[in-house]
Amino acid sequence: MGLDKNGVKLLLHAKQLDVKFDRVATIGRQMLYIREKEMKHMLIQAGLNEAGREESFKLNSYAEAFLRKLGAERTDSLDASAYEEASIIHDMNHPLTKELFSKYSVVIDGGSLEHVFNFPTAIKNCMDLLEKDGYYIGITPANNFLGHGFYQFSPELYYRIFSEVNGFKVRKMYLYADHKTASFYEVLDPLALKQRVTMANSSPSYLFILAQKTEDKEVFKALPQQSDYEHIVWNQAALDHISHKQKASNSKVAKLKRLLIDLYHRHIRPMGNSNPQFIRKIDLDLSVTKT
Repeated sequence: MGLDKNGVKLLLHAKQLDVKFDRVATIGRQMLYIREKEMKHMLIQAGLNEAGREESFKLNSYAEAFLRKLGAERTDSLDASAYEEASIIHDMNHPLTKELFSKYSVVIDGGSLEHVFNFPTAIKNCMDLLEKDGYYIGITPANNFLGHGFYQFSPELYYRIFSEVNGFKVRKMYLYADHKTASFYEVLDPLALKQRVTMANSSPSYLFILAQKTEDKEVFKALPQQSDYEHIVWNQAALDHISHKQKASNSKVAKLKRLLIDLYHRHIRPMGNSNPQFIRKIDLDLSVTKT
Protein backbone atom coordinates (compact mmCIF):
# COMPACT_ATOMS: atom_id res chain seq x y z
CA MET A 1 0.00 0.00 0.00
CA GLY A 2 1.93 2.98 -1.18
CA LEU A 3 2.98 5.44 -3.84
CA ASP A 4 6.15 4.94 -5.86
CA LYS A 5 7.47 7.39 -8.45
CA ASN A 6 4.78 6.40 -10.97
CA GLY A 7 2.02 6.66 -8.36
CA VAL A 8 3.18 10.13 -7.34
CA LYS A 9 3.32 11.18 -10.98
CA LEU A 10 -0.23 9.97 -11.57
CA LEU A 11 -1.61 11.83 -8.55
CA LEU A 12 0.14 15.01 -9.70
CA HIS A 13 -1.44 14.42 -13.09
CA ALA A 14 -4.85 14.10 -11.43
CA LYS A 15 -4.22 17.45 -9.71
CA GLN A 16 -3.51 18.99 -13.12
CA LEU A 17 -6.86 17.59 -14.31
CA ASP A 18 -8.54 19.71 -11.60
CA VAL A 19 -9.26 16.92 -9.11
CA LYS A 20 -10.00 18.59 -5.75
CA PHE A 21 -8.03 16.89 -2.97
CA ASP A 22 -9.73 18.85 -0.16
CA ARG A 23 -10.87 15.85 1.89
CA VAL A 24 -9.07 12.59 1.15
CA ALA A 25 -9.76 9.03 2.27
CA THR A 26 -7.09 6.40 1.56
CA ILE A 27 -7.74 2.66 1.64
CA GLY A 28 -4.95 1.62 3.93
CA ARG A 29 -2.46 4.19 5.13
CA GLN A 30 -0.35 5.02 2.11
CA MET A 31 3.45 5.15 2.24
CA LEU A 32 5.92 6.91 -0.04
CA TYR A 33 8.28 4.62 -1.95
CA ILE A 34 10.16 7.48 -3.59
CA ARG A 35 13.31 9.31 -2.57
CA GLU A 36 12.88 12.82 -1.19
CA LYS A 37 15.04 14.38 -3.89
CA GLU A 38 12.91 12.83 -6.64
CA MET A 39 9.71 13.88 -4.90
CA LYS A 40 10.79 17.52 -4.57
CA HIS A 41 11.91 17.62 -8.20
CA MET A 42 8.48 16.36 -9.34
CA LEU A 43 6.70 18.91 -7.15
CA ILE A 44 8.80 21.70 -8.68
CA GLN A 45 7.91 20.40 -12.17
CA ALA A 46 4.22 20.48 -11.27
CA GLY A 47 4.41 23.96 -9.75
CA LEU A 48 3.60 22.81 -6.20
CA ASN A 49 6.74 23.98 -4.36
CA GLU A 50 5.12 26.96 -2.63
CA ALA A 51 7.40 29.01 -0.38
CA GLY A 52 6.67 28.61 3.30
CA ARG A 53 5.13 25.14 2.88
CA GLU A 54 8.19 22.92 3.15
CA GLU A 55 7.36 19.29 3.92
CA SER A 56 9.44 16.21 4.70
CA PHE A 57 9.15 13.36 2.20
CA LYS A 58 11.46 10.71 3.61
CA LEU A 59 11.59 7.33 1.86
CA ASN A 60 9.04 4.93 3.47
CA SER A 61 7.29 7.74 5.35
CA TYR A 62 3.52 8.13 5.24
CA ALA A 63 1.93 10.04 2.37
CA GLU A 64 -0.05 12.71 4.27
CA ALA A 65 2.60 15.39 3.63
CA PHE A 66 2.43 14.74 -0.11
CA LEU A 67 -1.37 14.83 -0.05
CA ARG A 68 -1.21 18.22 1.68
CA LYS A 69 0.82 19.44 -1.29
CA LEU A 70 -2.05 18.33 -3.50
CA GLY A 71 -4.43 20.44 -1.41
CA ALA A 72 -5.67 18.02 1.25
CA GLU A 73 -6.98 19.81 4.32
CA ARG A 74 -7.94 16.48 5.85
CA THR A 75 -6.73 12.93 5.18
CA ASP A 76 -8.32 9.88 6.76
CA SER A 77 -7.17 6.30 6.26
CA LEU A 78 -9.25 3.13 6.53
CA ASP A 79 -7.76 -0.18 7.60
CA ALA A 80 -8.88 -3.41 9.22
CA SER A 81 -6.33 -3.03 12.03
CA ALA A 82 -4.62 -0.24 13.94
CA TYR A 83 -1.02 -1.35 13.36
CA GLU A 84 -0.31 1.61 11.03
CA GLU A 85 -2.44 4.02 13.09
CA ALA A 86 -5.19 4.35 10.50
CA SER A 87 -7.74 6.97 11.51
CA ILE A 88 -10.76 4.73 10.78
CA ILE A 89 -10.65 1.05 11.71
CA HIS A 90 -12.90 -0.82 9.33
CA ASP A 91 -12.66 -4.14 7.50
CA MET A 92 -13.49 -3.35 3.86
CA ASN A 93 -15.00 -6.83 3.47
CA HIS A 94 -18.03 -5.37 5.26
CA PRO A 95 -20.32 -2.43 4.36
CA LEU A 96 -19.60 1.00 5.83
CA THR A 97 -21.95 2.70 8.23
CA LYS A 98 -23.95 5.49 6.59
CA GLU A 99 -22.37 8.27 8.65
CA LEU A 100 -19.26 7.86 6.44
CA PHE A 101 -21.20 8.24 3.19
CA SER A 102 -20.43 11.26 0.96
CA LYS A 103 -17.76 12.68 3.30
CA TYR A 104 -14.78 12.86 0.93
CA SER A 105 -13.81 14.65 -2.28
CA VAL A 106 -11.24 11.95 -3.18
CA VAL A 107 -10.86 8.27 -2.33
CA ILE A 108 -7.47 6.69 -3.13
CA ASP A 109 -6.74 2.98 -3.44
CA GLY A 110 -2.99 2.77 -3.88
CA GLY A 111 -2.85 -1.03 -3.87
CA SER A 112 -5.20 -2.38 -1.20
CA LEU A 113 -8.37 -3.74 -2.78
CA GLU A 114 -6.61 -6.65 -4.48
CA HIS A 115 -6.02 -7.97 -0.95
CA VAL A 116 -9.69 -7.76 0.10
CA PHE A 117 -11.64 -10.96 -0.55
CA ASN A 118 -15.06 -9.30 -0.80
CA PHE A 119 -14.10 -6.96 -3.61
CA PRO A 120 -17.67 -5.91 -4.63
CA THR A 121 -18.38 -4.69 -1.10
CA ALA A 122 -14.97 -3.00 -0.85
CA ILE A 123 -15.31 -1.05 -4.11
CA LYS A 124 -18.90 -0.09 -3.21
CA ASN A 125 -17.57 1.28 0.09
CA CYS A 126 -15.14 3.47 -1.88
CA MET A 127 -17.99 4.76 -4.03
CA ASP A 128 -20.21 5.45 -1.02
CA LEU A 129 -17.45 7.46 0.68
CA LEU A 130 -17.48 10.01 -2.14
CA GLU A 131 -19.51 13.18 -2.31
CA LYS A 132 -21.13 14.18 -5.59
CA ASP A 133 -18.47 15.38 -8.08
CA GLY A 134 -15.78 13.61 -6.03
CA TYR A 135 -13.18 11.30 -7.54
CA TYR A 136 -12.09 7.71 -7.04
CA ILE A 137 -8.40 7.14 -7.83
CA GLY A 138 -7.19 3.57 -8.14
CA ILE A 139 -3.71 2.20 -8.80
CA THR A 140 -4.16 -1.54 -8.98
CA PRO A 141 -2.51 -4.71 -10.39
CA ALA A 142 -3.46 -5.67 -13.94
CA ASN A 143 -0.96 -8.23 -15.35
CA ASN A 144 1.78 -10.50 -13.98
CA PHE A 145 1.16 -10.09 -10.25
CA LEU A 146 0.18 -13.72 -9.67
CA GLY A 147 0.28 -14.43 -5.93
CA HIS A 148 0.57 -10.78 -4.90
CA GLY A 149 -3.04 -10.61 -3.71
CA PHE A 150 -6.36 -12.29 -4.31
CA TYR A 151 -6.96 -10.53 -7.63
CA GLN A 152 -5.60 -8.90 -10.77
CA PHE A 153 -8.03 -6.55 -12.51
CA SER A 154 -9.09 -5.77 -16.08
CA PRO A 155 -10.11 -2.44 -17.62
CA GLU A 156 -13.55 -3.88 -18.40
CA LEU A 157 -14.27 -4.39 -14.70
CA TYR A 158 -13.67 -0.74 -13.79
CA TYR A 159 -15.49 0.62 -16.83
CA ARG A 160 -18.57 -1.40 -15.86
CA ILE A 161 -18.33 -0.48 -12.16
CA PHE A 162 -17.85 3.26 -12.73
CA SER A 163 -20.72 3.58 -15.17
CA GLU A 164 -23.68 5.90 -15.54
CA VAL A 165 -26.05 3.35 -14.00
CA ASN A 166 -24.07 3.63 -10.74
CA GLY A 167 -23.78 7.44 -10.94
CA PHE A 168 -20.14 7.49 -12.11
CA LYS A 169 -18.05 8.19 -15.19
CA VAL A 170 -14.49 7.07 -15.95
CA ARG A 171 -12.49 10.20 -16.77
CA LYS A 172 -9.15 8.50 -17.42
CA MET A 173 -7.84 4.96 -17.43
CA TYR A 174 -4.16 4.23 -18.03
CA LEU A 175 -2.06 1.09 -18.22
CA TYR A 176 1.66 1.03 -17.45
CA ALA A 177 4.45 -1.43 -16.71
CA ASP A 178 6.11 -1.45 -13.29
CA HIS A 179 9.28 0.43 -14.25
CA LYS A 180 10.65 3.71 -12.86
CA THR A 181 10.70 5.13 -16.37
CA ALA A 182 7.29 3.73 -17.32
CA SER A 183 5.40 4.80 -20.39
CA PHE A 184 1.66 5.35 -19.95
CA TYR A 185 -1.09 4.10 -22.24
CA GLU A 186 -4.71 5.24 -22.27
CA VAL A 187 -7.15 2.32 -22.30
CA LEU A 188 -10.43 2.68 -24.16
CA ASP A 189 -13.81 1.29 -23.09
CA PRO A 190 -14.68 -2.16 -24.53
CA LEU A 191 -18.34 -1.13 -24.69
CA ALA A 192 -17.55 1.85 -26.92
CA LEU A 193 -15.27 -0.29 -29.09
CA LYS A 194 -17.77 -3.18 -29.17
CA GLN A 195 -15.02 -5.72 -28.57
CA ARG A 196 -12.75 -6.92 -25.79
CA VAL A 197 -9.68 -4.92 -24.82
CA THR A 198 -7.06 -7.56 -24.02
CA MET A 199 -3.33 -7.66 -23.43
CA ALA A 200 -0.67 -10.26 -22.66
CA ASN A 201 2.80 -8.97 -21.78
CA SER A 202 5.86 -10.02 -19.80
CA SER A 203 6.08 -7.19 -17.22
CA PRO A 204 4.12 -6.60 -14.00
CA SER A 205 1.63 -3.91 -15.05
CA TYR A 206 -0.80 -1.59 -13.30
CA LEU A 207 -4.08 0.12 -14.09
CA PHE A 208 -4.69 3.73 -13.08
CA ILE A 209 -8.37 4.62 -12.79
CA LEU A 210 -9.75 8.13 -12.40
CA ALA A 211 -13.54 8.06 -12.04
CA GLN A 212 -15.92 10.84 -11.02
CA LYS A 213 -19.17 10.55 -9.08
CA THR A 214 -21.63 12.47 -11.24
CA GLU A 215 -24.90 11.58 -9.48
CA ASP A 216 -26.10 10.14 -6.19
CA LYS A 217 -27.42 6.72 -7.18
CA GLU A 218 -27.81 3.37 -5.46
CA VAL A 219 -24.59 1.52 -6.30
CA PHE A 220 -25.02 -1.96 -7.83
CA LYS A 221 -28.80 -1.84 -7.90
CA ALA A 222 -28.19 -3.66 -11.18
CA LEU A 223 -25.07 -5.82 -11.08
CA PRO A 224 -22.40 -5.14 -13.75
CA GLN A 225 -22.22 -7.45 -16.78
CA GLN A 226 -19.29 -7.83 -19.17
CA SER A 227 -20.20 -5.65 -22.13
CA ASP A 228 -19.85 -8.18 -24.94
CA TYR A 229 -22.07 -10.72 -23.18
CA GLU A 230 -24.63 -8.04 -22.49
CA HIS A 231 -24.72 -6.44 -25.94
CA ILE A 232 -23.57 -8.92 -28.62
CA VAL A 233 -26.47 -10.71 -30.32
CA TRP A 234 -25.29 -14.18 -31.32
CA ASN A 235 -26.79 -15.54 -34.52
CA GLN A 236 -25.89 -18.26 -37.01
CA ALA A 237 -24.13 -15.86 -39.40
CA ALA A 238 -21.89 -14.60 -36.58
CA LEU A 239 -21.09 -18.15 -35.46
CA ASP A 240 -20.27 -19.20 -39.04
CA HIS A 241 -17.93 -16.19 -39.40
CA ILE A 242 -16.09 -17.12 -36.19
CA SER A 243 -15.78 -20.75 -37.31
CA HIS A 244 -14.28 -19.65 -40.65
CA LYS A 245 -11.72 -17.40 -38.90
CA GLN A 246 -10.73 -20.23 -36.54
CA LYS A 247 -10.08 -22.63 -39.45
CA ALA A 248 -7.98 -20.01 -41.26
CA SER A 249 -5.93 -19.35 -38.12
CA ASN A 250 -4.85 -23.02 -37.92
CA SER A 251 -2.77 -22.95 -41.13
CA LYS A 252 1.05 -23.21 -40.84
CA VAL A 253 1.50 -19.73 -42.32
CA ALA A 254 -0.94 -18.27 -39.80
CA LYS A 255 0.84 -20.01 -36.91
CA LEU A 256 4.25 -18.69 -38.05
CA LYS A 257 2.80 -15.20 -38.41
CA ARG A 258 1.39 -15.36 -34.88
CA LEU A 259 4.77 -16.53 -33.52
CA LEU A 260 6.64 -13.62 -35.15
CA ILE A 261 4.03 -11.11 -33.96
CA ASP A 262 4.23 -12.53 -30.44
CA LEU A 263 8.06 -12.20 -30.39
CA TYR A 264 7.77 -8.61 -31.61
CA HIS A 265 5.21 -7.68 -29.01
CA ARG A 266 7.00 -9.32 -26.10
CA HIS A 267 10.48 -7.96 -26.78
CA ILE A 268 9.88 -4.62 -28.50
CA ARG A 269 6.52 -3.33 -27.23
CA PRO A 270 6.17 -3.17 -23.43
CA MET A 271 2.40 -3.52 -23.67
CA GLY A 272 2.82 -6.92 -25.29
CA ASN A 273 0.18 -7.99 -27.77
CA SER A 274 -2.24 -5.16 -27.04
CA ASN A 275 -3.98 -3.58 -30.00
CA PRO A 276 -2.53 -0.04 -30.45
CA GLN A 277 -6.00 1.16 -31.49
CA PHE A 278 -7.32 0.27 -28.02
CA ILE A 279 -4.32 1.10 -25.82
CA ARG A 280 -2.71 4.38 -26.92
CA LYS A 281 0.56 5.79 -25.64
CA ILE A 282 0.23 9.24 -24.04
CA ASP A 283 2.62 11.89 -22.76
CA LEU A 284 2.18 12.51 -19.02
CA ASP A 285 4.08 15.81 -18.88
CA LEU A 286 3.93 17.37 -15.40
CA SER A 287 5.70 20.59 -16.30
CA VAL A 288 3.78 23.84 -15.90
CA THR A 289 4.20 26.97 -17.98
CA LYS A 290 5.07 30.03 -15.92
CA THR A 291 3.23 33.24 -16.84
